[in-house]
Amino acid sequence: MSEEMQIAKQWLAKATNDLLNADNNLAAELVPYDTVCFHCQQAAEKLLKAYLVGSGQSAPRTHDLLLILEAVLALDNTAEMLRDVLAALMPYAIEIRYPDDWCTPSVDDAVEARNAAGKVLTWLESAMPPIFSEPEGH
Repeated sequence: MSEEMQIAKQWLAKATNDLLNADNNLAAELVPYDTVCFHCQQAAEKLLKAYLVGSGQSAPRTHDLLLILEAVLALDNTAEMLRDVLAALMPYAIEIRYPDDWCTPSVDDAVEARNAAGKVLTWLESAMPPIFSEPEGH
């Protein structure tokens, strides 16, 4: 397995943890909806970066999902289908972390964010199947 694919799998593992965090919180009695939304944004970001790294590109040091999408589109135009879901996740990258003018996300926002992150995961499964394969010998 190439070094790029090994690093891409590490990005995928981190994204999977973010999704697990979101799922666990959504199943809790008391749900921190802002945290769910944040982890869904983070998962989408890491999934896109996994694709870039697995394709031999560097992962840009940004939380801007639409900027990352542009780098992905240069390699695979099927990612265009993600534009709207990524745009929906954008507010959850930075602004949601701070208690200023931001409104608190609702259960609907959190469910929408989780669905959006799931769409990015589904796209990655289709666009880069080898990232989901087990290494030989496992």
